[in-house]
Amino acid sequence: MNDKTSLLNQLRIDREATTQKGPRRLWWGVGGTLILILSGGTGFTLLRPPGISVHSAVAQAATSSTISAGGSLLDAAGYVVARRQATVSAKITGKVREVMIEEGQRVEKDQVIARLDSSNAQAVLNQAKSQVRQADANVASAQAAYENIKPVHERNDKLLKTGAISVNAYDSSRAAFDAARTGLDVAKSTRDVARSGFEVAQRNMEDTEIRAPFSGIVTVKNAQPGEMISPVSAGGGFTRTGIGTIVDMDSLEVEVDVSENFISRVHPQQKAIIKLNAYPDWQIPGELITVIPTADRAKATVKVRVGFKEKDSRVVPDMGARVSFLNDTASPPVGKPSRLPGVVVPVDAVQADTADTGAVFIIKDNVVEKRSVRLGARNSEGFTVSSGLSVGDRVAIGNFEQLSDGARVKVEP
Repeated sequence: MNDKTSLLNQLRIDREATTQKGPRRLWWGVGGTLILILSGGTGFTLLRPPGISVHSAVAQAATSSTISAGGSLLDAAGYVVARRQATVSAKITGKVREVMIEEGQRVEKDQVIARLDSSNAQAVLNQAKSQVRQADANVASAQAAYENIKPVHERNDKLLKTGAISVNAYDSSRAAFDAARTGLDVAKSTRDVARSGFEVAQRNMEDTEIRAPFSGIVTVKNAQPGEMISPVSAGGGFTRTGIGTIVDMDSLEVEVDVSENFISRVHPQQKAIIKLNAYPDWQIPGELITVIPTADRAKATVKVRVGFKEKDSRVVPDMGARVSFLNDTASPPVGKPSRLPGVVVPVDAVQADTADTGAVFIIKDNVVEKRSVRLGARNSEGFTVSSGLSVGDRVAIGNFEQLSDGARVKVEP
């Protein structure tokens, strides 16, 4: 009996012990889960990049005092252009026989730069010469006939008045005289036509020689011996329309596009500094020639011509250039600075795309936002931003290659 009781006691489930152990295991599971979550969050925080180190600047309101005397009122980009250049062609259609120019060669005005095949023109010229000689002979013959009949007619005129000859005889003499005079006039007119034809043939012969219209440098050589050339378009065929391009290097200047918002800051004869993209450290003195009185509706810009005050062989057409228009005033503004539209930010905070457009990175909660802006004047204070920024906006100053829209940054003091 005791053995059976002992066995039954061993098979009995102790519900009180189970009830005590269940909550304890549950709390251990919840605690472990919380520990894992906290550990993961701490690890993510520690492993997450701290952000790109940048400096910051605050956009300030633009005033007249930010434009210092003698400084740059406005910067604009453009290209070097030649006011005088020509693609030289022939006045007639013909086959090129000789080309006497190369790229980079200097030519003088009226210098022969190419010759066309002149065999046909020479044949026409020879024919015109023969026609002129024939016309001269005809005039000489008619002149002789006229000179011979003239005294006879004058004598018969006198005899008719005295009644020595009949009227019929006088009429015959008068008809012969009129025919001789008319024949002389026709011969002279024919000679004039022949001479005009000779002049045309001679000019066609001269047109086989192509000459430089002005002194300059050859920049492009288009034709080669054996090719056909024509002053009109060949319609996509193998006929050239020019021998080469000549540029007058003394006519080089810079054309820039100035935003119409700032066109009031420039005027003719205003001093400027020209910097070529090929020589960024070379400051070339310039002067504004004129403001072309028309605007580009698509770009909202006005074209401005700026001349070089110093000539140099390093300046060539189509070079990229940047022009800084200088302030003419010699003294700083007097009185309270006036408020100007826009804000001013440091130059290092602007990623300039063109002369009047660029981008900045605005800092908000350690995250940067890329924003396009329109640029104005540039001076020692920085860039004047006419649109895209407001007073008090914080902009990033750093390596623009590392920054992107939405990137996290760490603002250094």
